Amino acid sequence: MFIYSLPLFFAQINLASPLELLIIVMALGVVLFISSPTSGENLHNLALDNYLFAAWCGRVSLKWVFWPFFLILNAGLYCADTLAKIGMLTVSSWDDVHLMLLLPIVWWTTAIWRCSANTSLRAGMACARLLTLAVFFEYGLKLVIRIDYPRIFFGCEELLLDYGSCF
Repeated sequence: MFIYSLPLFFAQINLASPLELLIIVMALGVVLFISSPTSGENLHNLALDNYLFAAWCGRVSLKWVFWPFFLILNAGLYCADTLAKIGMLTVSSWDDVHLMLLLPIVWWTTAIWRCSANTSLRAGMACARLLTLAVFFEYGLKLVIRIDYPRIFFGCEELLLDYGSCF
């Protein structure tokens, strides 16, 4: 997350400096920490086939909702961005990968918000919620890069079949 998009944000887009973005993130983290719910362990023993529904309803431990999807999501985004950066993934395929990941991200965000009370660390709750919001910021950056800066990110000189997507 933010490996390729954040350097472009600071170097090309220039909407905020690193210090301003750090202050915004820290203020948002404090707000999320203050507004995080008190812990209420209402967990049940669940079978694997019932995991997705139980996480959606908020009956799974926060660490079991946050970490698996966070690692898989970041690995997928990193692979898609790296392949697009070196020219092995076309612009439209890069769009498809991000579009396919959008619905699971919405599920994950809802599950994180509902399962936040299933941990004893308020800082963990706030951090999990902050990172889910960071994923949406990352998606916003990627949308800006895709629309306004595709020639910088995708290396359009090497793409013959999908060159029209670079304008």
